[in-house]
Amino acid sequence: MNTNSNTYTVIYSAILVIVVAAVLAFAAMSLKPLQDTNVKVETISKVLVAAEISAPDAKMSNEEAMKTYSSSIKSAILVNGKGEVKGTLSTDAGNIQIYTQSDLKAQNDIIKKIQSGDTKLLDDLRLPVYIFNVNGKDIPVVPCYGAGLWGPIWGYIAFEEDLNTVKGAIFDHKGETPGLGAEIANHKFSDQFDGEQIRNNSGEFVSIKVVKGGADKDDRNAVDAISGGTITSTALQTTLYNWLNLYIPYFNNNRVSTPAVTIEEE
Repeated sequence: MNTNSNTYTVIYSAILVIVVAAVLAFAAMSLKPLQDTNVKVETISKVLVAAEISAPDAKMSNEEAMKTYSSSIKSAILVNGKGEVKGTLSTDAGNIQIYTQSDLKAQNDIIKKIQSGDTKLLDDLRLPVYIFNVNGKDIPVVPCYGAGLWGPIWGYIAFEEDLNTVKGAIFDHKGETPGLGAEIANHKFSDQFDGEQIRNNSGEFVSIKVVKGGADKDDRNAVDAISGGTITSTALQTTLYNWLNLYIPYFNNNRVSTPAVTIEEE
């Protein structure tokens, strides 16, 4: 064949493209299990941080993270928007099932439809609740997911047994502005949520406000917004409200009330 002909050039280019595509496809398929494991472990690590079982700067191998999760979690359940338990997730170290970002996005799509008025979809929601045994107490961790300025934002919030007081929280993002909205992932920001509450003094659900200019130090339903990250802060506030509001039926059915103090008469 004439190597200088157009036919040779076209055939050579076609073969080269096919070979390269085949190699890339094989590499992608070969690496997918490892990628899926890394995504799962990243999620597990954040859930552990929210529950304060692991420190934010802790360095664990994939195996260590999965073993820690499996040994400390009591159960992982799925609830609908009516507070009903509709399924469970495996917590076995060899077969951990946990909602990653793609799973949260799917639930968020349903949530948006519910907010548009399709309340029948409350039955279709499958919201995860990860319940850990921490010092003899059942500590649930729930996720949230929404739209930030440049991409999705998400987080995990752990609650005390009253299912009102925040025990710990952690947040992350895909593409918020470095030094501004990206500070959502800074532990100095998420640490503010410790001890905050999602109900007001009358017991009504109000979620947690993210206040531009700073929250009142006595307001247990608010934290300081990110300096220079107003849009991301507002987006997080909306995300928290939208998700936690749909957990309220489950919380109402399972919260542990603080025992009343009885004063005996002399």
